[in-house]
Amino acid sequence: MTALLELEDLHVAVGDAEILRGVSLTVAEGEVHALMGPNGSGKSTLAKSLLAAPGYTVTSGRIRFRGDDVTNLGPGDRAARGMFLCFQHPESIPGVSVTNFLRQAMANRKGIQDFSVLEVRMEIMSWSARLGMDGRFVSRYLNEGFSGGERKKNEILQMALLEPDFAILDEADSGLDIDALVEVAQGIAEVRAARPDLGILVITHYQRLLEHLPPDRVHVLLDGLIVADGGGELVATVEERGFDAFRSGAAA
Repeated sequence: MTALLELEDLHVAVGDAEILRGVSLTVAEGEVHALMGPNGSGKSTLAKSLLAAPGYTVTSGRIRFRGDDVTNLGPGDRAARGMFLCFQHPESIPGVSVTNFLRQAMANRKGIQDFSVLEVRMEIMSWSARLGMDGRFVSRYLNEGFSGGERKKNEILQMALLEPDFAILDEADSGLDIDALVEVAQGIAEVRAARPDLGILVITHYQRLLEHLPPDRVHVLLDGLIVADGGGELVATVEERGFDAFRSGAAA
């Protein structure tokens, strides 16, 4: 399988503090990888570093996407190449409708500057129906007044419309009740059915999302280092014994 994302001994600092201390992993086309770890382990730092968020400085190592070194590219260039981040806490943008936001994002991703509002709206309505969303929300301001579940579903809608090659789902299960979690997981499955080569990195604390989105590989991150790699059995170990088992080396 073709490698999509390759991290080579990645070190990342926030201010004077080194958060990631040498992370290496490879995600191929069509694979789902899970990155698990407790609060403060560096999971969200990795997610934000992959999309070149300001304030997250790669001090050494490389980020490669489809074989190209993208370490020094900005967020717009990475997104245009096909990288996508589903935020843990999507921000609201008053005054900017869902339709207008998606129109601009789709233009950047597809390199078409004159996307018609009608064309965008038709695509939004089509995918909203496939994802079981109320089509009327597209005229609302982005995430303003949205429930936690609506915000996460809107992120999945963006992933569907922008057609990325690789998606980072940063704690997509955060703040969701079980019904909303199932709906979000079903939405991800719908997008994967339409784009079987889509690579996904799921960042999470818990097993519950992975029950609906089984990973091909699992990585356990502690203190900025991947301390264990394996299959689905690692998810069960985390659930049964917690992350301390990996910290002590007992589950490695």
